[in-house]
Amino acid sequence: MGHDTEIRPSPTDDRTDRPEKRTRGRWRVVIVALIVIAVALMLIGQFFRLPGLDVFGTRVQDRTGPAVLKSVQDLSRYEGAAGTYQVVVDLERDARFLPDAIRGTRTLYVANGSVGAYVELGGLGDEAVTVDTDRNQATLRLPHARLGAPALDPKRSYAVSKQRGLLDRLGDLFSDNPSSEQAVNVLATQRIGDAARESGLTARAEKNTTEMLEKLLRGLGFEQVTVVYS
Repeated sequence: MGHDTEIRPSPTDDRTDRPEKRTRGRWRVVIVALIVIAVALMLIGQFFRLPGLDVFGTRVQDRTGPAVLKSVQDLSRYEGAAGTYQVVVDLERDARFLPDAIRGTRTLYVANGSVGAYVELGGLGDEAVTVDTDRNQATLRLPHARLGAPALDPKRSYAVSKQRGLLDRLGDLFSDNPSSEQAVNVLATQRIGDAARESGLTARAEKNTTEMLEKLLRGLGFEQVTVVYS
């Protein structure tokens, strides 16, 4: 009668497999640890805005499409003066019952922009120009000069510092909220517009417009030119 022979793995086979398993396990741990460290460094670099901790590098690609023409407006105005202004915006936002280190922002921003002053020459009626019978004297009645919209210069405007609380920094990591930058730009535009109104820019525009019209009409043969703003 035959006997069944049971084949068992020798102890030496187990010993040869164990080092290989241990090596593979150690490599898995090392790879996982490297991934965790890389992700942590990337988050810390974004949190504290440290360029030296940009592990994966930054590449800028411009995928902006072409500009689309929305409207065309014919202008009939003479810009008699333009001013360039600079304002330092110090905008701070605090949260009630929380210290600034936890919740709050403060932005120090240097804004440069320009404002033009113009006289509207379009739409003037027949009564706006009076000429005598000898064509020696001419009187022009024009509206007062106005200020154009302030235009910020992005190349010459920059943020000096931006302080944010811990909660604001954490919020920036998970969402893009440009409202703070927009608030700074709006405030800078208002301050530049106020400076233009206080600098007498419209009076200079009227003076320059008057000189331009006097030279133009005298070149046409008029000996006396009068410009009245009302």
